[in-house]
Amino acid sequence: MSTTTDPIRSAGAAPSAADRPSWGALGVLLAGIFITTLDFFIVNVAIPSVQLGLHAGPAAVQFVVAGFGLAYAAGLITGGRLGDLHGRRRMFRVGLGVFTVASAACGLAPTPGVLIAARVLQGLGAALLSPQVLAILNVVYTGRHRTAAFNAFGLAMGFGGVFGQLIGGVLIQADIAGLGWRSIFLINVPIGVLAMALAGRLVPESGASGGARLDLTGTVLVSLGLVAIVLPLVQGQQQGWPLWTWLCLAAAVPLLAGFVLHQRRTGDRGGSPLVDLAMFRQRAFSAGVAIGLVYALTTASFFLVLALYLQQGHGLSALGSGLVFLPLGLGYFVSSSKAGQVAARLGRQVLAAGGLIVAVGYLILAVTAEEIGATGAVAWLVPGLLIAGAGMGLVMAPLPATVLAGVRQEHAAAASGVLNAAQQAGGAIGVALVGVVFYRTLGSLGGLAGAFSISELVLAGIGVAVACLVQLLPKAATG
Repeated sequence: MSTTTDPIRSAGAAPSAADRPSWGALGVLLAGIFITTLDFFIVNVAIPSVQLGLHAGPAAVQFVVAGFGLAYAAGLITGGRLGDLHGRRRMFRVGLGVFTVASAACGLAPTPGVLIAARVLQGLGAALLSPQVLAILNVVYTGRHRTAAFNAFGLAMGFGGVFGQLIGGVLIQADIAGLGWRSIFLINVPIGVLAMALAGRLVPESGASGGARLDLTGTVLVSLGLVAIVLPLVQGQQQGWPLWTWLCLAAAVPLLAGFVLHQRRTGDRGGSPLVDLAMFRQRAFSAGVAIGLVYALTTASFFLVLALYLQQGHGLSALGSGLVFLPLGLGYFVSSSKAGQVAARLGRQVLAAGGLIVAVGYLILAVTAEEIGATGAVAWLVPGLLIAGAGMGLVMAPLPATVLAGVRQEHAAAASGVLNAAQQAGGAIGVALVGVVFYRTLGSLGGLAGAFSISELVLAGIGVAVACLVQLLPKAATG
């Protein structure tokens, strides 16, 4: 892969009129974040086909899904810091290159072991490129252009998550060139190659200068700490919460505490910590990260229980259940495209409004599921899905700009990595929490419909909690 010959923009320098990026740069960056978000969700619909095609057992299938998420969560903070140190465009291209090669390896994998290894490599590539996207948007766009760029980021990320199941179902159903499930990975290759080529021309370089080195001790501590949280949460429900899951969660406490102490000592000695802890003294950042983590409890867990309810309860195919997600995506598209205008009027309360609207949508879905059970028409779910999607758009689009607003530019990618890591951890916690509720009520409260309904009530409560947490933000945090 070629590397840029442009000098890295010095910390704190804004792009001049001559080198201000075109909107083509935004398209390149969003292509990267879209395919990485898509691959986090799309693999779920391919699991039956992978099991059949590769003769994969249950444990292997679990790690096909979990391998990506583990590597992604563990590498986000380090990936962000590498962008600050060595150039964000450069790390975006490197990460995209790794992700593209790994996607090809996934699509051509002859055995479950090769597929798992390639999925881990995909996660590492995603962890390297994802923080750079938010950091570059935060540095090179200003004013109303910055608002539009962050709204577009929210759209791309939301579409990757909301429509992942639908896109995967369409690709598998189409069976392009007889590739079956392999097409969901191979489709990334031409997109990745094109985006890498265009990034060198359209995306300006930015990053910190001064020859600082990566904090290797901090990298090891935070990576192990995040794995110790995410791994047991991802695997615990399926394995019945064996002893090792609790030992891992217990080990996460000293690992992350040691990381914080090491970062503080490194900063006090004039070194270059992986995370500048001074960022957490800014209320917009610390409260925003907390909001991102709590809101993330709802997203992956909602997609999971809805898919289970539709496919196992109503007997829909992966493509059929994916089509039910369309109203959710429509609500998301409309609200996220208008989120900047709403934020200009409501300020930080746009996030609170989003959390409350999400809660209303989940409440409607809970009542609807109780009424239609597992035999009624799924069309009755449309109003709840539209409202929930609208709430999602009002949270996801403005949140990154809120969190990064006061962060110094030399730490922009590291701060983005912290936010993304918090959201990944929140997603894993949410799946574990809601998964426990769903499966424990499955046999006692009206089967799948009852379990889905109770899960939606829990998710609605989390939406209200998001609205409460928003009140911790400074009044000028958004807008």
